[in-house]
Formats: sequence, C-alpha cells, structure tokens
Amino acid sequence: MEFSVPQQRHLVTELPGPRSRALLERRRASVSRGAGTLADIFMDHGSGAILVDVDGNRLIDLGCGIGVTTIGHAHPDVAAAAAAQAQKLTHTLFTVTPYENYVRVAEKLAEITPGDFEKHSILVNSGAEAVENAVKISRKYTGRRAIASLDHAFHGRTNLTMAMTYRPWPERAGMGPFPGELYSVPSSYPFKDGLTGAEAAARTIDYIVTHIGATELAALFVEPIQGDGGVVIPGDGYFEALREFCTEHGIVFVADEIQAGIARTGAWYSIEHFGVVPDLVTSAKGIAGGFPLAAVTGRAEIMDAVQPGGIGGTFGGNPVSTAAALATLEVIERDGLIAEAQRVERAFQARIGDWAERFPVVGEVRGKGAMWGAELVKPGTREPNSEALKAVIGHAAANGVIVLDAGSWDSVLRFLPSVVISEELVDDAASVIEQELARQSAA
Repeated sequence: MEFSVPQQRHLVTELPGPRSRALLERRRASVSRGAGTLADIFMDHGSGAILVDVDGNRLIDLGCGIGVTTIGHAHPDVAAAAAAQAQKLTHTLFTVTPYENYVRVAEKLAEITPGDFEKHSILVNSGAEAVENAVKISRKYTGRRAIASLDHAFHGRTNLTMAMTYRPWPERAGMGPFPGELYSVPSSYPFKDGLTGAEAAARTIDYIVTHIGATELAALFVEPIQGDGGVVIPGDGYFEALREFCTEHGIVFVADEIQAGIARTGAWYSIEHFGVVPDLVTSAKGIAGGFPLAAVTGRAEIMDAVQPGGIGGTFGGNPVSTAAALATLEVIERDGLIAEAQRVERAFQARIGDWAERFPVVGEVRGKGAMWGAELVKPGTREPNSEALKAVIGHAAANGVIVLDAGSWDSVLRFLPSVVISEELVDDAASVIEQELARQSAA
C-alpha cells in the first residue's frame, strides 16, 4: 500500500497545538460533555497508521478509533468506492426498495464467518444495534427471554446493551432503569482468577444453571477476546465447554466480534482461534473502513425466525457504507491483511512481550494479531493501577502516540493499531510509552 502521509511520527508544536486548543474552546461551547475524548487533539487527515492533526503534527495511531480503521486511515480504494456509490445512490432503504450492495455484503459475510451451514444476515448501523438485534432474534427463535453475557463484557451504549455491559462507570451510571432478564455470568480471566479454561467454564456453567436456569436462557453472548474489558483472552478449553453446554440446552451461542473481528486478530473472526463455531456473529467497527455499518450473521433457521419487518432500520446497510464494506473486504483479501495482522502480532510480541519482566508496573502483556493489552498494577502486587494508566496515556498523547484505556478497573493499556503498521512505528511508539512505564515503576 502507498501512503499519502509519511509513516513517521513528527511533532511541530506541543500537543495539543494552538489550533487544537482553539477548537477545544469551540467544542466546550457547543458539544455535550457526555461525548468525552481521550486526547484533546483535533485531527485533520490520516493515512496508514499515521494521523495528522490540525497543527500539522504526525501522530502514531494505536487506537484506530477503537478498532475501526484496521486497514489504515482513508484507504484510497475504500474512499473511491464510497465516492463512486455516492454519485449513484445514497439511500432508498433496503426494506422499501432493495439494492445489490446489501445482498453482496450478506453473501460475503456468509462466506467469511465460521461454519459451513447456510447463513443469513441483517445489516444495521452500529455494534450496539447489531447486539440488540441479535438479542431479539435469539429470543424469537428460542421463545425464551433470559440473556447472559460475560463479566467484563462491553456490548454497547443503548439501554439494552448497556445492561449487558459489565462495569457501571461511565457507561451505565445514572442511566437506568434497565431491561430485565439480562444476566452477567463469571468469565475466564486467567490473570485475575488463576483458573484453567476448563475450571472457568465449569464456574460459568454452574452460575447459569443455579442463577438463571439452562432452559430459561435464550442466548449466551461472548466476546472471544474482550476489548474494553482489557484484551482478556480466556483459558484454553473455555469456549469449547460453553459451546457444548449451549448446544445441549438449545441456547444460542453468540460471538460478539464487533471489536476483534474482520481480520484484526490474525483471522477473519477471533472465535476461530478457539476452534468453536457460533450460531450468530455480530460484526461492526472494521467492516467498512471507517463508514458506519454493522451486521448480525448466523444460521439461516435462527435468522429467519423473525417475521418480516421485525428487524431492520432506516439507515441499516446504507448503499455508501455497503460499497465501502465491499471494498474493505476486498482489500483484506487482495493484500493479505490477515497475514499482516499476524506480522503485527510478532512485532508486538518481540517489542513489548517482556514488559512485565522489565517494568514492575506491568503485570501482564497479552494479545492476538493487532489487538494487545498491558495490565498495569501497583508494583509488587496484582492490584489495578488506574493512576499509572492515566499517566501513560497522557504522556503518550503529549508525545504523539494515541493509545487506549481498557479494563473493568481502568488499568489496561490497550493497543488496536492498523494491520499495516510498520515495525519501525511499533518500536517508536513503544519507546515513548516505556519512558512513562519506567517512571511509574520507580514511583
């Protein structure tokens, strides 16, 4: 891929720069404070793994808008496809007068999602909307009401998906009441619980049986690799046991792949790393190269349980977004970006895999593909260190590196770079972050 911006960090002002500061004042006068930002640096354009702010600073982006621009910022093929479609047709609403793009995206999702059975899809606007529709579909198919999600899960910010999201702050605080028949069940978090995958699965299943009832549960929602929860990768055998349990009791097994899917972890979908085939899969974020699109894909008999008109929405599967998605999926295949995600995994493992040995403030480093987390702790303990995380994020942003927070205790440094990021940029970003890790380790 050729980049329109040099793939190097380069600062020409302090951060935030003067133009960003001026825009920040305008923002405060016109934008709800509820739309909080991690770094008050206003962006102008980008390419590959580099963002350029309004002051001309080039920053290394290890966040990708929380995992959206997986193939790189403003990919020219995606931009061209969207522009061409915008010249032809911007909206009709598929459920009024359909168009081919929607069908093509559904066909492609049937091809790339796990499982060799017949699959159907519904296209919507956002990850939360996909999860909410997956809940509706599961309830309709099973005739049951109860829905379970895992501890440390993040499933969205709608009223329903907030109730499926684990931590109360900031997403849920003061936002209730929430819908009923939604349950959070124990998960597998090896760094925290010390359990094997099999032991953690036995605990999860026991909780479902004793607190919900297996025959009452419509669906179990899992993020195969939890993103906002702290890049949590479950123990070996965990999902295999849950899949078997769901099959035995007629429970719909839903893989929420909104953050980890679409080539980010070195496979089309992160559930593939665990050898498990879900009944339904939710996709979003990286599916359309930055354009708003999401999907629920799954077994045809489950997806078709809903009556016509029971799912859908005005802008779901918009012609421009679906054109962008088709281009994005083509780029991933044509340019071998699943293999590139595996390359990024090797680069991160080689560069930061020893942080827990080098910096007492780091308890564990873990990741798959281009999805990594560093759990920050109070040195000499396993206690969460949220203050250290704030310091690291602030230092990184001030020096031209955009990173993300994560974790139920706000203590996980999260990296979701583009899969086209170079080893040189990984090394440069790590060097910046290590400056603050060293300070926090010595504190």
